Amino acid sequence: MKKHRVGILGATGIVGQRFIQLLEDHPQFEVAAVAASDRSQGKNYGDACTWRLTGEMPEAVRRMKVQPPTPPLECDLVFSSLPGDIARETEGSFAEAGYPVISNSSAFRMDEDVPLLIPEVNHEHLGLLDRQRQRVPKGGLIVTNPNCSTIMIALALAPLDLAFGVDAAAATTLQALSGAGYPGVASLDILDNVLPYISSEEEKIETETVRILGRLKENKIEHSPMRVSAQCHRVNVADGHMAAVRVKFKKEVSVESIREVFESYRSLPQELGLHSAPQHPIVVRNEVDRPQPKFDRDAGNGMTVTIGRLFRDNVLDYRFVALSHNTIRGAAGAAILNAELLIATGRLTGAKS
Repeated sequence: MKKHRVGILGATGIVGQRFIQLLEDHPQFEVAAVAASDRSQGKNYGDACTWRLTGEMPEAVRRMKVQPPTPPLECDLVFSSLPGDIARETEGSFAEAGYPVISNSSAFRMDEDVPLLIPEVNHEHLGLLDRQRQRVPKGGLIVTNPNCSTIMIALALAPLDLAFGVDAAAATTLQALSGAGYPGVASLDILDNVLPYISSEEEKIETETVRILGRLKENKIEHSPMRVSAQCHRVNVADGHMAAVRVKFKKEVSVESIREVFESYRSLPQELGLHSAPQHPIVVRNEVDRPQPKFDRDAGNGMTVTIGRLFRDNVLDYRFVALSHNTIRGAAGAAILNAELLIATGRLTGAKS
């Protein structure tokens, strides 16, 4: 199988490190270039990066020189984990130079011709690339994955909306420290504490979810009419975002039918056998005290959303708890799965070389 050479923008950060970890021994991708901020440039990656993940830094990447995050890079496509304040200009410059850009950044998520993609949920939104190609060079493109909590919530809501129709959903998140990057939240702020505010997070969940669950119509996304409300909290957990979700359906449904819809849900990535696609995108736990980050965040190699605490609700119709790994399914793993789908659907044939 041909391996595509990839460059990683923001390679020294937590999500950049997760890209490198997940791409080691990947059958379709090999890391060919790493790029990061001024203070890291010119150094070997092993000297520029303090490795924060379990396991060892891959040797092949350790010896690579850190380059500026500007084109050209010796690669076929780029994965971006750049901060939002610099991502738009940088990612745009790579797309204009003819590189496919697979981004974890928020910079382009709501642009009308940029797919905001969860492959199991809205793979048909890749049709927006036909419109995007009218303004970028052949081979250049931008595809984004959603906010880390949005991915978990939208993936949980998608099969329910498809089967029953969801009128409204309210989500209260408990989000891990790694979602804030490194060094992230100061220890004296989070120890013995919960922070009831994460900048822009609630707005992202509310706006991105209805776009993802919308329909592609005449090269535009018609947003879902579903009403979505979110409240977000930072908690003292290393990895694994959780959401307590309440749902109002458009018709009467049973708890048994909801469980069946969750457990049987499969989509295009599973049909295509994509490397990063979990066999079960959603699993349901029946124990009264699951899911928990410590035990469930790594389900499906970190790509499965775990559902538990599924009951009728006294205010809306039903409630459940969802959990996913925020830096794998919610970030680097999501972007890699997006790239795998682009290959499988023939949309990376013009990759930069």
